[in-house]
Amino acid sequence: MQLFPQQRREAELRRLQRVKGTEPHKLAQLGTQIITFFKSVEKRHKKLGKIAEIWEKLVPRLLLDHCTLESLTRGTLTVLVDSSSHLYDLKQLLLAGLEKQLLLACKTTGLRKISLKPGGWYQGPDPQHLRPQFD
Repeated sequence: MQLFPQQRREAELRRLQRVKGTEPHKLAQLGTQIITFFKSVEKRHKKLGKIAEIWEKLVPRLLLDHCTLESLTRGTLTVLVDSSSHLYDLKQLLLAGLEKQLLLACKTTGLRKISLKPGGWYQGPDPQHLRPQFD
């Protein structure tokens, strides 16, 4: 069977498309990943939510601006404090009785100990010029 030049080109293009073409990649469904993420955030919020409310009520505003609740693991609340002077002030406040108040108020959340760590939390896209963000 003799093919005309136009038919020959079309047949060649179909062959090339079949041989060189690739199947479109199947995309992963994003819904299940988002649901998993929100469940983990919800779990963290349940653990730290009540503690954060009580923390805000009992800790003076001056110190609230310089510390953040990092995690609650095995009954130990880890708090990051941005400077050594504020770390010292918060430690003195906890030793003066604030820790007992917090432990008593947060007994249902499983809080048993408060651990202070020097550290910072930063916002911004450029890691070269990290600055603490205070509101």
